[in-house]
Amino acid sequence: MGTIVLGITLAVLDSSVVNLALPGMVRDLHATASGAVWIVNAYQLATLVLLLPLATLGDRVGYKRIYIAGVVVFTIASGLASFSTSLAMLAAARALQGAGAAGIMSVNSALVRLTYPSDALGRGVALNSVTVATAAVAGPVVAAAILSIASWPWLFLVNIPLGIALFFLGRSVLPMNPTRPIAGSISVVDVTLNAAMFVLLFLGADLVGASSSTTLGLLLLAACVAIGVVHVRRQLGKEHPLLPIDLLRIPVFRLSMATSVCAFAAQTITFVTLPFLFLEAWHRTPGEAGILIAGWPLAIIVSAPIAGRLIGRYPDGLLGAIGLGTLATGLALLALAAHDTSSDGMWWRLAICGIGFGLFQSPNNHTIITSAPPHRAGAASGMLGTARLTGQASGAALLAAVFAVSSAHDVRSTEIALSFAAGLAAIAAVFSGRRVKFQA
Repeated sequence: MGTIVLGITLAVLDSSVVNLALPGMVRDLHATASGAVWIVNAYQLATLVLLLPLATLGDRVGYKRIYIAGVVVFTIASGLASFSTSLAMLAAARALQGAGAAGIMSVNSALVRLTYPSDALGRGVALNSVTVATAAVAGPVVAAAILSIASWPWLFLVNIPLGIALFFLGRSVLPMNPTRPIAGSISVVDVTLNAAMFVLLFLGADLVGASSSTTLGLLLLAACVAIGVVHVRRQLGKEHPLLPIDLLRIPVFRLSMATSVCAFAAQTITFVTLPFLFLEAWHRTPGEAGILIAGWPLAIIVSAPIAGRLIGRYPDGLLGAIGLGTLATGLALLALAAHDTSSDGMWWRLAICGIGFGLFQSPNNHTIITSAPPHRAGAASGMLGTARLTGQASGAALLAAVFAVSSAHDVRSTEIALSFAAGLAAIAAVFSGRRVKFQA
């Protein structure tokens, strides 16, 4: 489990660890700020595009093989990124790094399911959830620590010894899952359609959110829908589809995916909005802002293990609904407190959000993992990661639209954004609550 935790930490952490270093990268590589966004986007897009194909491949060849291959690619790409001399080279290295991260993420939950006995799986899921949640918000903190003593290439160089250690640990301790012959190969057409669908969704949402190219963004989203229809129709008649339509036919799995997308969209909106509130509107220092924001992940560390122990005693849907209701309440309180510059008042509100998120995530992930048949654990693991990344991309696009209408430096825009986040959390609570009748 230590090996699994280390791998998912590296994969999730590197999605945000470069954000703080972007100004320095722009300066050193003689790039533009708009172009530097692709240092972030290339990683996220490559991960999103490859999650489902690699998860499907894991069901065929074994999760351990996909995981180790992902570690190798991630480590090599980290070395290439550290020696990049141009924006194009760095963006390409980041895309390759994202491909390696997809190998790790795609089978992460399936390996957790193999590692723990069924009666203790809730605790394993809780540990994994705490790791993902903490790593997702720890990127700027880790980056600040590294950049205080070294230059930005060290953000990638530190991955190399960790990747090498992870490779040897993975080979020696990770479990092998029994595989069975599956008729037919993975279709290149299906992989291409899957990639095109997610790329168009990502780019279209980004352009619509920026509002500078709304028409083009809407055209890309329309193309995404058209390709998605073709992709889904191709998957309907397959026993082991690349896009797991078979799993989405399971009501509790489908509701869990919708819950996850809405919850992670709410989280992303909040964590991108709050730095603008604390730094620009409240004029706090980065250190003070970091201490305030820490209330959320610290509360997750407390609440997620408790949720893990409650799994099996109470329906996952009920636990998730309670957690998401708590999250929605905390986000609404944050929106109401945007004009109040009291740090103490903001900290406990963020702690409420973290408690709610921690109560939701472990039971929700447990349902996604266990509601799929054992031989489809890889596909379920890939869908779990896809839901998280889709929610994050959707939340970022929605926030960009809010900031396009109202300035990011205005407290009013913060209130609107946090209200949207609270609404999404409430919708997620409804989805989660509907699962109870299937889990009674």
